[in-house]
Amino acid sequence: MGLRSIPRNAISGYLKVARIPVDAALKVAGRGRRSEEAVDRADAAARDVAGATLGDDELRHDAKLRRTAADAREQAKDLRDAADAQREQAAKRASAKRSTAERKRRSTRGAAATTAQKRKAASAQAAEARDEAIEGKAKRERLEALDREAEALDKRDEALTASDEAARLRGAAERAKSARKS
Repeated sequence: MGLRSIPRNAISGYLKVARIPVDAALKVAGRGRRSEEAVDRADAAARDVAGATLGDDELRHDAKLRRTAADAREQAKDLRDAADAQREQAAKRASAKRSTAERKRRSTRGAAATTAQKRKAASAQAAEARDEAIEGKAKRERLEALDREAEALDKRDEALTASDEAARLRGAAERAKSARKS
């Protein structure tokens, strides 16, 4: 422990003791990392001034390292903030994509349901038309059968009438023949 290390150790000790209430106040106040970085920069500046005043290069080097560490912490904080912002934007984009996909799914389901209903209606209409056609054909066939039956009955009536007429004429001819013979 040289003569130069005594003031260096005294300044370091003093700065450590001076930071205790400041760090406690920041913790109670709930300040973020930005306040801690400001205190670290003030500590580094005080060490640099003391090192320059005392001509202590080691104290100045320590100040430089502390300043560099504060810069690195600030940069890391900025990067974390940027990453959080990107993550939030990505989450919003993903949510929007999910919403869009869900709307498309619902729309597709609706279109499919509408198409299915149209298909069912067309199928029912075609079945009804087929049944009507079958029913119409059956009616026509039944009507044709009834017409043939009516024709057959008319022919039978004509034949019976002709047979009756022939029998009557035979009867009349026989009576006329027997009346001529008698």
